[in-house]
Parts: sequence; structure tokens; C-alpha cells
Amino acid sequence: MPAMLGFMGTDIHGFIEVRNSYIDNSEPDDDELLFRWHPAIALDHIYDSRSYEAFGCLFGVGGRSFEPLAALTRAFEWEREDSHSPSWISWAELEGAGWDSTGSFGGLSEPETLLTRRQVVHDEEWGDVWSVMTLLAKRHGAESVRLVVWFDN
Repeated sequence: MPAMLGFMGTDIHGFIEVRNSYIDNSEPDDDELLFRWHPAIALDHIYDSRSYEAFGCLFGVGGRSFEPLAALTRAFEWEREDSHSPSWISWAELEGAGWDSTGSFGGLSEPETLLTRRQVVHDEEWGDVWSVMTLLAKRHGAESVRLVVWFDN
């Protein structure tokens, strides 16, 4: 098989954040006291795969067979120059997702296949992410746990 010269894949980066249920006044220069988001764990500790269909299903990056669960290009405070498509999704949004909705997959040389979101975002790959988010949501609430991501090529 010939080598694919110049091909660069899209990688996902990010972390799971929690918003504490107490007012955080740790930043003395702030005019307001806020309920701040704090990183809980880097995504690369619990997810080490590359699934364009899952990236598309969750964040609209890569596969286009589903309307993404996260709003496209949600802003967050920290961005890197060499990254693109920053976004985030809360555990509450993930819990309320229509995981049994279907998307069409296939191409010119292969038959069309209908797959559910659950089949595209495999528990084998994403199960550890969901487990950490579930645990944090039990402690802080589903709206106070989110997966923050960005991509690079």
C-alpha cells in the first residue's frame, strides 16, 4: 500500500471541567465573585483515539452525518493559535442527547448504512470520559460538568 505523504489527521484535545457550587474569590483582580470552572482532568488521560464520526457527532468536526450535539464553535476562555473548532458540551446535554437517532454513512463505492449516535460514539473509546463526567456530575450536578475540546491537524 503506498504511503500517504502529507496526510495529517485531526486530533482532539481538551479536559473535563467542573464548576464548584461555591463562590470563588481566588482572583483578587476580579470585580465580581464568580462560580468558576476548574479543570478536573486532561482528556488525553482518559481518551486516546481518533474517530472522525464521533468528532462530527459530538462537535461538528470531521464526520457530517449528524447535527452536532454541541453548539458549533462555543467560545471558551483559553484558545491556542495552532488549534481550531473550540467547543464544549455539558454532562446535562450529553445525558439528554438522542443517542438512538440515526445518521447515514457510506460512500460512492459502499452501501449506505444507518448508524445511531450510540454506535458512532463507542463506549469502548468514550466510556472512561463518560465515567469521569458521571462521577463529577453526582458531586457537582450535571450542569456543572462539561467537556471542553479543541482540535488540531
